[in-house]
This record gives sequence, C-alpha cells and structure tokens, in this order.
Amino acid sequence: MATIDRRATTLALAHALSAAERGLAVIPLSRTKLPALRSPHRDDPDPHPCHGECGRFGHGVYDASTEPRRIRELFAAAPWATGYGIACGLHPHHLIGVDLDTKSDTDSSTALRELALRHLFTIPDTVVVLTPSGGRHLWLSGPPDVVVPNSASRLAPGIDIRGAGGYLVGPGSRTEHGVYGTAPGTSGLAPAPCPPELLRLLLPPPPARAHLPTPSASERQGQGLVQFVLAAHEGQRNTRLFWAACRAYENGIGPQLTAPLVQAAVRTGLTEREARSTIASASRMTAPPPPQP
Repeated sequence: MATIDRRATTLALAHALSAAERGLAVIPLSRTKLPALRSPHRDDPDPHPCHGECGRFGHGVYDASTEPRRIRELFAAAPWATGYGIACGLHPHHLIGVDLDTKSDTDSSTALRELALRHLFTIPDTVVVLTPSGGRHLWLSGPPDVVVPNSASRLAPGIDIRGAGGYLVGPGSRTEHGVYGTAPGTSGLAPAPCPPELLRLLLPPPPARAHLPTPSASERQGQGLVQFVLAAHEGQRNTRLFWAACRAYENGIGPQLTAPLVQAAVRTGLTEREARSTIASASRMTAPPPPQP
C-alpha cells in the first residue's frame, strides 16, 4: 500500500488546479513520476485498447482534464499522489516538452544550442521547469494541426521530446528525488510557439516516394486506409484504426497493411501495443466462420 503524504497530496492538487486554470490538462502522479491510478483493465484476460471510454479512471494521460471537479475526483481516487502530470499535444496550447536530461554523457543544453546554430532557430523565452536531477523542461506551443510524436534522444543525445500521448511532470510535484519547480522569471510566461525550424526536426521524415513504381489498385487502397488513420483526431484514433483494419482484411490486404497501419496509429498517439491489439481484433472480427460439419 502506498504511503500517504497528505500535505504533499494537498499541494499537488493545488498546483494541478492552478495549471488547469491556464488551460493545461492534468493527471495525478505518484512519487515515481508514473500515473498514480492503475489501469482498470490490468487483469483483463484479453484487454482491448481503452482510452477512458469505459468511464473509469486509470488510463494515464487519457484521464487528463482541465475541469476542477474531475481533477478533484482523480486526486480523491489517488490519495497517495504527490505530483501531477501535464498532458502534451492538447488544446489550447498543444504543448511540446523539450526534456534536457543530465543522465547522458552528452551535455544536452550544449547539444540544443548547437542544433539551434546549425538550423538557424532561437529558443524563445518560455516556461522552464527545473528537475531535481538538474535537468530542464522547456515548454513550447505547437500548431493545432500538427502531431508531434514522443521521442528519446532522436533529436540529439540527452534530448527527449514529449508530444501527443505524453506528459510532463508539473512544477510543484514532489518525487522520490525531490521537487520540480519553475526557473526564476518563467512561471508567469505562457508556452512560447515552437520555432518552425525546430518543429520540422521534431516531425518524422516523410516517406521517400520518388523511386517507387506506380502503385497497384490494392496498394492505392492501402495508402488510402493509412491516410484515413493518420487523419484521426483525439477520440477517433482507435475507432478509425479498427475500421481501416477491417476494410484491409475484408479486401485481402490485412497482413501486408499491418505494419503501415501500426506506424500510422503510433503517429496519431496510440502505442504500438494498442495499435497491434486493435488490428488483431479487426482480423478476428472479419475472419470467415468455420465450415459447418
């Protein structure tokens, strides 16, 4: 049973409510920086991807809310919470977190400055959160029509990106290693727009097409289904993926399209495990019935 530090929980709730007033959707976190509420589906024999449609708490970042009543309910269900997470990629800020880690052999701050010089961008004045280990989280705002994926050290060693489906530990949170806090002079700032040159670095490169032969009818259909999944908004991802996978299996291209569909679903914010589980469900749903004896 988790030890309950009521003062830390009260402070975390107060900070979370304050963040919500600024339009930042929040969830309670434990001292380990993980979501404080466990999945209600953890003991299901064949769990189906659920992002809160079941109505229960325990779906991680998908529980995040700006509604004070719901936030209080979340913390009431997790009285051991000592911190809060801020969901990235959501309206109105479409938050992007640049996590400058100190655990890598590389100086991540220097690596970011070198990237800025090489690609001709400047990090604007924005919210900076200081971590107990000496790292920094830079808060940036992204365009509403762009999905920035999570990544670890892809931009440069020691630089992790928190995008759609990810979260940042909020200032005022208490963890096993200490307390997160805003850097002096940045607490009153709003997340600054992400420089376009940096934004391009955060997005996965487009697939190469110049050398590809003219696609067949089935390939064109497969590309259409992949685009259908990529166009999913929050709340539609799993439904669109399931529909596209059903059409693929009905038309005999399910196995060939599994990998592209998984990649598309991950880009919209689903995990690879969730995507593969949904596609497997579509395969079972569209399988022909066994022959009658």
